[in-house]
Amino acid sequence: MPLYAAQFSAVLTPIIDFVFPPRCPLCGSPVAAHGGLCLGCWGKIVVPSGTCCKLCQRPMGEQHGAEADLLCAPCMAEPPRHTGISAATLYNEPSRALVLALKHGRRIGLVPMMARMILPRLAGLEGEWLVVPVPLHRWRLMRRGFNQSALLARELARLTGQRLMVDGLLRPRATPSLGGLNRKARARALTGAIQPNPRLASRLSGARVLLVDDVLTSGATTDACMVALRKAKVAEVKIACFSRVLDEALDGLRALPEPDVQG
Repeated sequence: MPLYAAQFSAVLTPIIDFVFPPRCPLCGSPVAAHGGLCLGCWGKIVVPSGTCCKLCQRPMGEQHGAEADLLCAPCMAEPPRHTGISAATLYNEPSRALVLALKHGRRIGLVPMMARMILPRLAGLEGEWLVVPVPLHRWRLMRRGFNQSALLARELARLTGQRLMVDGLLRPRATPSLGGLNRKARARALTGAIQPNPRLASRLSGARVLLVDDVLTSGATTDACMVALRKAKVAEVKIACFSRVLDEALDGLRALPEPDVQG
């Protein structure tokens, strides 16, 4: 941050805090600064921990020694096209509330906090990467006014110093709501819905891509993005998301409705 910007922020922040006292975005309790959770709500966030699959970060029990090369059964049965998933949280009521507050409550001020929560989960991001968000269809983008995945991608690009390619992927065909559909039905609905941007083909070819989404549900949307990126001949893809739906890691939370998985 330039010196003048830091000085301006130092003067302005106390005034903002006085007019709009910092509050936890989940419960409204006072917090030390804007963009943070209170201790009570932070304790309810479920973060992937212990021994995890090296490809998808699926929790596999407690850590017992060096087990960095473990693969979960789904990844062994059907090796993913990506080389890793970095999820800040597992999907439960608090993480769902944050996602909905951003996506439908238009609380875009949550983006810096959510991106900072993703950042520690990123690993193996040495060298140059393109940060590409999961795209929205233009009609949905017009109705909502923003693409929450693009906002997260922009902040992650800033935090990591990587290059943002906000229009690397396009969604020329609208898709129906995917809620209630099984994995195969979701894959059929998304077939051909996401394409690489032909204007950026030369920049995508051979590049390493960090694909950013707010929520990873069944993986159908990211799989469609992976197909498009492979079509563009990218060299490698990692996935970063704020929350991941993982039923086996969320005992007792199955009654929660799924997030809006159309985007």
